[in-house]
Amino acid sequence: MKKILFSGLIAGSILFILSYGGLYIAVKFFPNLFVEYNNPLFNSNGSRDILFYLHAFIISFALSWFWDRLKGSFQGTFIIRGLEFGFVYSIVALLPVMWITFSSLDITVTVVLSWFVYGLIQAIIAGLVFAKINS
Repeated sequence: MKKILFSGLIAGSILFILSYGGLYIAVKFFPNLFVEYNNPLFNSNGSRDILFYLHAFIISFALSWFWDRLKGSFQGTFIIRGLEFGFVYSIVALLPVMWITFSSLDITVTVVLSWFVYGLIQAIIAGLVFAKINS
């Protein structure tokens, strides 16, 4: 359990920094995508903002547990293992979630694809961290 928490904390810290740095870069290079977020669906009163800011740690702890359970299934260098881990998670978890999200909410394919790519990148980065520090 200690290994899962430690790996999750390391990956969460890295994802937190990269997520917010990436957000600023994405807004600069893809401003039209972020215009779509001017939708009442995405407006909140701010009472749950902390939940949004903690997402990097929540996903990292979950992925750390997932890694601990399945790490023996991934073979090769840490890069190959991290990539495969990210792709497996994305197909098993993200794809179905994005499918149901798109089918039930009034959002565009572009938004859903951006969320899928974002989740895939997060899972790959977490997988690389886990493969490097927690074989």
